[in-house]
Amino acid sequence: MSPTAARTSPARRGGDRAGPTSRRPARRPAGSGQAALGIVVALLCLIGLVMVLSASSVQALREDGSSWFYFRRQVLWVLMGTVALVVAARTDYRILRRLGLPLLAGSVLLLLVVLVPGIGITVGGSTRWLGVGGWRMQPSELAKVGLLVFGADLLARRGGRPDTAKSAMWAVLSGFLAVAVLVMLQPDLGTTLVSGCVVLCLLHVSGTPLRWVAALLATGTVGTFVLGMAEPYRRARLMSFVNPWADADNTGYQVVQSLVGLGTGRYTGVGVGASRAKWGFLPNAHTDFIFSIIGEELGMVGSLTVLVLFAAFAVIGIRIAMRAPDRFGMLLAAGVTGWVISQAFINIGAVVGVLPVSGIPLPFVSFGGTSMVVLMGVVGVLFNIAGHATPRAGARPAR
Repeated sequence: MSPTAARTSPARRGGDRAGPTSRRPARRPAGSGQAALGIVVALLCLIGLVMVLSASSVQALREDGSSWFYFRRQVLWVLMGTVALVVAARTDYRILRRLGLPLLAGSVLLLLVVLVPGIGITVGGSTRWLGVGGWRMQPSELAKVGLLVFGADLLARRGGRPDTAKSAMWAVLSGFLAVAVLVMLQPDLGTTLVSGCVVLCLLHVSGTPLRWVAALLATGTVGTFVLGMAEPYRRARLMSFVNPWADADNTGYQVVQSLVGLGTGRYTGVGVGASRAKWGFLPNAHTDFIFSIIGEELGMVGSLTVLVLFAAFAVIGIRIAMRAPDRFGMLLAAGVTGWVISQAFINIGAVVGVLPVSGIPLPFVSFGGTSMVVLMGVVGVLFNIAGHATPRAGARPAR
């Protein structure tokens, strides 16, 4: 048979209809991660709503006369966060490249306004909020977004070239130092730590030499220790971290009560709503220490479920970053993933006593307005990057 006949044979024409060269409608790359990411975030928010209702019921009844007060507020924050997620998911993430410097400059300005006497709202000795009445926002959360977008854009443009990598690193570090100084004046060491983790993640993923990242990490560790020892209340927290049982009625009280709650839950927990720690024994039960209530009421099973969900978030975020269509998308996705995971690690580490108490919420789970809305918004950006993801290496592209 001649080559021409072979190319036009009926068998060959029949195979074209099912072969790799047949025309098929374009579709999103398989495994882009949007569905899995949505399930993980939805489950974390659902667990958070249930546990906020349980952990805050006693305090809400005492303060407002209704056990549902904090729960209703949390439902509102989750709905607002969902709107932010949907809007961000439907907005091309590349638009953010033009907003990096304005976002950072605007958040720095708001951090300055917080420190103005009579304008910033002080709670528990820290001045971190702006707002009127019960409606408050925390500018330091917006500062994380500004640092993330500014750093990702700068490192995407200049970090990949050997001749400009060092200048890009110093520019990103300058933005971080400006934010860190203002946040520490509030003071808020936990937010500073999370912001530092985001910056280190961006620098590492952008290809910054490992020895530079290691030097920055060592410097940051020493700086954190110095800042921890500079103020009496932070020094007391640091010392109580070494052995909280040595001063269980004072500086180590919160960690001791947290560990007691976790131990009480054993394998399956005492049941939802049956916590004893929330009856005034564990301060901040519905915010910073909500993981302890999860361990008490849902036991090891519930605690491991939350840990597995955050591990799944990390895996999905890394996969999205690896399949991002450009360098900016890769850095942005890696930064969002590093933000969520580092914040969860610091929070849970403090609850279980392996890290000093830093006062930051557990992402998607703890009670909080600005944190919830901002985190859901950056997860929406992650959704958008996943929607533009390129197929896996070796995958057959659709015609």
